[in-house]
Amino acid sequence: MKNINRFNSSILQATVFTVILFGASSCMDNKKPEDTKNVAEEHNNAKFGDNKQEKDAQFLVNAAEINLEEISLGQLAQQNGTTTHAKELGKMMEDAHTKALNDLTALAKKKMITIPTSPTDNAQNDYKKLNDKSGINFDKEYADMMVSGHKDAIAVFEKASTDCSDSDIKEWATAMLPNLRAHLDHAIDCQKKCEKM
Repeated sequence: MKNINRFNSSILQATVFTVILFGASSCMDNKKPEDTKNVAEEHNNAKFGDNKQEKDAQFLVNAAEINLEEISLGQLAQQNGTTTHAKELGKMMEDAHTKALNDLTALAKKKMITIPTSPTDNAQNDYKKLNDKSGINFDKEYADMMVSGHKDAIAVFEKASTDCSDSDIKEWATAMLPNLRAHLDHAIDCQKKCEKM
């Protein structure tokens, strides 16, 4: 009788253990990967007690987010664009923002600042919104996004070029401004061409 009770107890324990494991693994499967921007911000907040350093770190996080989004949208424009000017704008954005991201990554590493490593949730939402368009509507939406995005980016970089406390970060922000303004001009030109179609 004792052996039967022990056997039943063992089966019950094994069943409970299996249910717990199954429940834990299904919870893990449903867990969405954490936004790399949030991860970077958490790392930097924990690392930098100084408010000035934290602001400089936040600028680099935001700059990385901008570059990652411009690269992914530029690639999409080259694949899905219907006009030559939209495809060319996409190629220019991918190339220029890849170089900017490489420079930024080196700067962040030097300053021991964590930055996003993949497009953020916001960037993925913009990608999906653009990917849902087709034909000339895709090109128009892409041009509109580039105009709006670069106006916002210029404002972020202008603020950093005066407000950053770290001289290397301030210098990099200042050096990026002419490129961002040129990108805006190209995006406006593309936007005008798309409106005529």
